[in-house]
Amino acid sequence: MGYGQHQSFYLRDRWLNKGIRNIKEDSRFFYDKEAFEKIGLGKNMVQSLRYWVLATRVAEEQFNSERKKIYNITGFGEILYRFDRFIQFSDSASIIHYHLSSSKEPSTAWYWFFNILNQTVISKDELLLEFIKWVNSNEEKNISDKSLKRDIDCLIKLYTAGHAENDPEEVIQSPLYKIDLIKESKGQVYKNNGKPEVIGLSALMYVLLKYKEIYDVDTISVEEIISNEALWGKVFNMQRATVINVLENLTHHPAFPITFTRTNNLDTIRIPKIDPLEFLEYEYARKVEALK
Repeated sequence: MGYGQHQSFYLRDRWLNKGIRNIKEDSRFFYDKEAFEKIGLGKNMVQSLRYWVLATRVAEEQFNSERKKIYNITGFGEILYRFDRFIQFSDSASIIHYHLSSSKEPSTAWYWFFNILNQTVISKDELLLEFIKWVNSNEEKNISDKSLKRDIDCLIKLYTAGHAENDPEEVIQSPLYKIDLIKESKGQVYKNNGKPEVIGLSALMYVLLKYKEIYDVDTISVEEIISNEALWGKVFNMQRATVINVLENLTHHPAFPITFTRTNNLDTIRIPKIDPLEFLEYEYARKVEALK
């Protein structure tokens, strides 16, 4: 599992665009000694960005023919760069959040907070203690409490930086504050219920398609969507009534509708046969066209 790799810097609004652009120009950009000057960030921020491009899955590490580590843009990264490089669509922020929180690697704190932690209101001090307890019971190696504290602090900032009404510097805004999943007030941390109109129907369908792809299933139940890790109930803290409403909406998709069958208390969803990235490209092309 992964801890503290963000160098205590949460993701800023325009960082992914900077990262993708520079990786496209040089697949070994992060090993360039002058990288910080070329990208206009501090040295530690560049190391942080290297973590964020991997954690958000806009890039992946590979090895070239010389066995040197390189970075390549993923299919999702290409779509983001083409259609929404400054993360203006809430769907983009939601998908980035999903990528961070849906697996133990490399953003373990995010996975734990959204999939394992049951409390929806907790003090920041208790939150850290709960995370330390979970890590100690799930890790064979010793992880320093300071590193885990940095993870918790960074996680909270990632979802709250930008909420200040009179923030004088837009550059310190996080792209994920707009999906409003976490609130911090007077030492308390709140896990907010996800709102479909904020998260975006495209992002929610993408999550279902990824689940279908990963687990090779065609159908899924409402209970699974609510209770299973990496699905709406966990990742977006969505309640049952909200999930039902979203599913009803997704039956009306113009090109890739789901089939939602409700009989004998067995609420079953048949997921359409479309690649998640092909679906995303279709949706983003529609969004961009609608803005013209």
